[in-house]
Amino acid sequence: MKRSLAAMAVFGSLALIQPSAAQHGKEDLPTPWGPQDQIGAANRMTPERVLEAVKLVTEGKMYSLGIVIDRETPAFPPGFLSVTILQPNQTGTSGLGDNAFTYNDEIFMGWLGIGSHMDGLGHAGINHLYYGGRRVEDFADAEGLTELGLHNLSGIVARGVLLDMAGYYGVDIVEEGRAYTAEDVKGAAKRQGVELREGDVVLFHSNWMELLDGENPDRERFAAGEPGLGVSAANYLADIGVIAVGADTWAVEAVPAESAGETYPVHQILLTRNGIYLLENMDTRELAADEAWEFLFVLGHPRLRGTSQMIINPIAIR
Repeated sequence: MKRSLAAMAVFGSLALIQPSAAQHGKEDLPTPWGPQDQIGAANRMTPERVLEAVKLVTEGKMYSLGIVIDRETPAFPPGFLSVTILQPNQTGTSGLGDNAFTYNDEIFMGWLGIGSHMDGLGHAGINHLYYGGRRVEDFADAEGLTELGLHNLSGIVARGVLLDMAGYYGVDIVEEGRAYTAEDVKGAAKRQGVELREGDVVLFHSNWMELLDGENPDRERFAAGEPGLGVSAANYLADIGVIAVGADTWAVEAVPAESAGETYPVHQILLTRNGIYLLENMDTRELAADEAWEFLFVLGHPRLRGTSQMIINPIAIR
């Protein structure tokens, strides 16, 4: 495999700090779809399930789940975003052609895991092992992932379910560090009268987004911690066989983690071990206000080759 000199330098440094990773093979992280699989839980997106999901549309009301992103949007360090507007080749002219055509273009600079975004299967690992047991030096080229890139995913169309955790706990905003347990997830679903099924996209509402752009925004608190899935809830959703899990927080899982010393264990359970996508910073407030617990979930993302994350704006339709 050809790699740039920068990539080779990175991989060389990784080899020095991961002696145990080289002893592992793909058999250590088996998948139901074989070692060559590129899309994980999206394999559960069958035509039959898509047709069933479409039947949930009875009103035609659409909900945008993505937030507006700008340079002030909190990002996991060292993430940033910048947009520069230009009028190429038009300075000092009346425009192009006899019809004086003028236009604006933009240059985007930034990280793709910012604002409302999706974590793909190449994003999170366990000691440099990723989904299907792939070793980082075998697929993470500096110019793009050669496997597990989000361009392999055509999109997601599925039954969506929203669980209102703020309502379940009886609070306006769920506090940071609160870890949803499997029993909490079951209890919230029972309270709302919904059933979680294989092939679902499950979203969690904590009202955390109010800290970002509500009446009294507190970006510092928003970024410092968050409520979210705990380990038992992640394992429960994996056992059900969902396609994706999302939340109105920047990591989906509880921060700080339940067990002191652990870092993002839910990412490892869902992405690395089970191929389940994560949808972060979803704006679930309007869905929760309408008590729209079931809906058609539609996601089409830019298929930029080799990325592990991507800015998204999924649509819920009821």
